[in-house]
Order: sequence, then C-alpha cells, then structure tokens
Amino acid sequence: MRRPFSRLAGAAALFGLLLSAGWPMEAAEAARIKDVSSIQGVRENQLVGYGLVMGLQGTGDTLRNTPFTGQSMQSMLDRMGINVQGLDMRARNVAAVTVTASLPAFAGLGSQIDVNVSSLGDATSLKGGTLLMTPLSGGDGVVYAVAQGPIAVSGFSLQGQAESVTQGVPTAGRIPNGALVERRVAGSISDSIVLQLKNPDFMTAALIVDAVNAFTSDRYGMKAAKERDLASVTIQKPKKVNVARFLAEIGELEIQPDIPARVVVDQRTGTVVIGNNVRISTVALAHGNMTVRVTETPQVSQPGPFSNGTTQVVPRTNITVDQQDAHLAMVGGTDLQTLVHGLNRLGLKPTDMISILQAIKTSGALQAELIVQ
Repeated sequence: MRRPFSRLAGAAALFGLLLSAGWPMEAAEAARIKDVSSIQGVRENQLVGYGLVMGLQGTGDTLRNTPFTGQSMQSMLDRMGINVQGLDMRARNVAAVTVTASLPAFAGLGSQIDVNVSSLGDATSLKGGTLLMTPLSGGDGVVYAVAQGPIAVSGFSLQGQAESVTQGVPTAGRIPNGALVERRVAGSISDSIVLQLKNPDFMTAALIVDAVNAFTSDRYGMKAAKERDLASVTIQKPKKVNVARFLAEIGELEIQPDIPARVVVDQRTGTVVIGNNVRISTVALAHGNMTVRVTETPQVSQPGPFSNGTTQVVPRTNITVDQQDAHLAMVGGTDLQTLVHGLNRLGLKPTDMISILQAIKTSGALQAELIVQ
C-alpha cells in the first residue's frame, strides 16, 4: 500500500540532507523593484463575451436541453438573411460558449490578445471547433475587442457503449492571439508615480525608497521617492526625463524585500512552508503515533451431515493497538537552518510536523504567524 505524502516526506528528507551537508542559505534573496511592486493605474482590464463555436464532430449542445443555443443560431442566421423560423433544428455541431480575455494596459488598436473559451451548455467537447466573431465587452458594456478563430483544446473525451475515457477538460480551450483590440483604454502616467507593493510591508517600502533615492541622487541630483504607507511609495519624476525610460531604470534596481515570519500549513496535501524569519523559543516536546487496526475474518460454520442445522456465519474480530515510543527532544533555534535541523532529527512526517507546529503555537513558543489552509 502506498504511503500518503511519500514524495513530500522525501523532499523534506532531501532538504534536511542538504542542510546537514552545509548547503548555503541566504538570509534574503535580492529582487528587482519591478518584481515586488506594480505601477498604480497600469493594469489589465477584464473582457467577456458570448459566442458560438461551430464545426464540432457531434459533441456540441443538444438544442432540446439548451434552448439558448438554438435561439443564438436563429438570430445569427436571421442577420445573414436566412429564415429558419419554425424549423426544428437538431444540429449537434454547435456549442454556446463564454469568451474571456485580459486587455493589457496601453494596448494599441489592432494588437492581438489571447482569449479563453468555455462551454456554456451540455457540449461534451470543443475539440476541432471554430469560434465565430464574438464581441468582447468590459464592465462598462463597451466593446473593446473582437475574438474569432480555431480553438486549441488540450483535453479529450472518448465514449463507447460500456466505457468512457476523459482526460483534461475538453469543454474549455484557448485561442492564442485570437482577439483584435478595437478600442484603447484611456490612461496615462503622470509625473507623480505611485508604486503599489504586491506584499505590503513597512520595511520593504522603506527599502524601495532608499534604493530609489540613492539612484536619483547620484543620477539626477535629487531624492525622488517617499514612502506613503506600508503598501505604496510615491516617486516624483525628474524634469526633462521620459517617464517610460525613468520607470525602466527604477524597475531594475534591486532590494532585499523583508519577509514576514509566517508558517503556512495545508492540511489537505500535507504541505508545510516555513519562512526564513520564523523563530521558535526553545521547547521540549514528545510526539508519538498510535495505530488501531481492526481486522474482520468471518468464518462459515457448516452443519453436520444429515442434520437439520443451517449454515451460519460466525464473526471473528481482531483488534491490535500499536503505539510508537516517544522521547522528549529539544527544539528551538535562532535561524531557519537550526530549526529545520531540529525538526529533521525527530524524523517527522509532514502530518506530524503540522500537529507539532500547531501545538508549539498554542504554547506560545512559535514566534510567527501560523496560517492553516
């Protein structure tokens, strides 16, 4: 029987082996400002539309169960001058779909963007289909792009009389460069630039300000940045400097972002992630597992020859209890390497480590935020 979390436990053992061999661990990795922040006002815009996919090999919507597909076909044919009023259409090569896309900031007229297509009715597969011209609107109801083209589907579904095979999601696909931008989103960058931190933190904001001011003082003879709060930094563009070039220079500056002391636990998969700044006050702990196994081995009792007895099933239950020995161990450390060494010495599985971390947090020895997902 395959043990759960075997790959996770193997990864944890490998991590512990690297640490015991003296594998170097950096206190914090340098990151570019453009990777830890975004520019306020420079963002994507969500688009959505409703369309029809044609050319399916009998895997489209059943018009009896999805009447809106039939209505859409009728409206489309009416606009093309074909009268289908009162006709009973039974086509299975058409599917109603929703089309979504993200319009990048400052996207020019005629530029191409990717679109995602998802079935709206009871179609079984969109493989081989072609999306007809579909307007894509924003939240304001204005059409910003038009999508059309063949759909790329990674999944498939095959069905016989007694068995069916499905891999991936055949009712969803993607059209690379499938939409043309027809309208630009109004927007501009002023001389007062606001950087928004992706992981808000006062120390990270201060580090960004120091790095920007050091650069602008040396390059332009002025301090251009100022921290506004834990989530944003304001930067004043120097005079006679192109804003795009200035943002490119600022984005390449490197800092070492501050990482909060945090432990993230996912009980569903047994994943444990410990941040670099996590500290545990020295504690003594013992952890042991108890396994209770109940085995049913029923026996059949047959009556003797020429007797009037009946066959009876006699239950036989065997219960065994196995409890591992638990010894007290000292766990604690001032850095992540010492902490991981201490936990690895106990030979813990991910599920055991989750229980121990929760108990250490309850005792007040875990100097970090514990997030249980």
